[in-house]
Amino acid sequence: MVSRCPVCLQAELTAFQTIKQYSYLRCPTCEATVMAEGCRLSADEERGIYDCHENDLADPGYRRFLSKLLEPLLAELEQGMCGLDFGCGPGPALADMLSEAGMSMSLYDPFFYPDTGALLSTYDFITCTEVVEHLHEPAEVFRQLDRLMKPGGWLGVMTCFQTDDDRFANWHYRRDPTHVVFYREKTLGMIAEQLGWRIRIPRKDVVLFQKPFTGQ
Repeated sequence: MVSRCPVCLQAELTAFQTIKQYSYLRCPTCEATVMAEGCRLSADEERGIYDCHENDLADPGYRRFLSKLLEPLLAELEQGMCGLDFGCGPGPALADMLSEAGMSMSLYDPFFYPDTGALLSTYDFITCTEVVEHLHEPAEVFRQLDRLMKPGGWLGVMTCFQTDDDRFANWHYRRDPTHVVFYREKTLGMIAEQLGWRIRIPRKDVVLFQKPFTGQ
């Protein structure tokens, strides 16, 4: 069954690659790559994989990994700002690092921190580290994040950008069955254009979006 791109909502997906039991589709407009709906895990299966992740808040290697987003984001923030770690997982290490830097942090994760009270406020910044590749309805979630950001607010996203179609089948990021959407720089640029955000890519696999101030 042909379906509309869940990222840009602008075009019908076309066949891209089938790898073992997994079929992938491509958006001809935003160039997102999307796992076919019939190949996706159930919520319980997905949760089971997340429960096996070992993200130790104190692990130096994990903190170095998160610093890829932390460092360029902190350069845009002021101490005391309020942030939301959206999709923080069972071990919200990035939120801890931001708290150490003087930020006031809230947490939301549909599996591990499901209190939707955190989604009733607006924030100076939001972080999504290793989150957007899991989204079944990314356009809807990006619009939700837009509503959660104050004018002038920042959204920091970290996800592996998809670049080489020839290596897609063996790409480590594809082999995680909870990863259902893969983004190119063009995809991220189109998300920014649709929502009226500014976009900056400070380093590999990291993107900073800024919601303009009212009237800009």
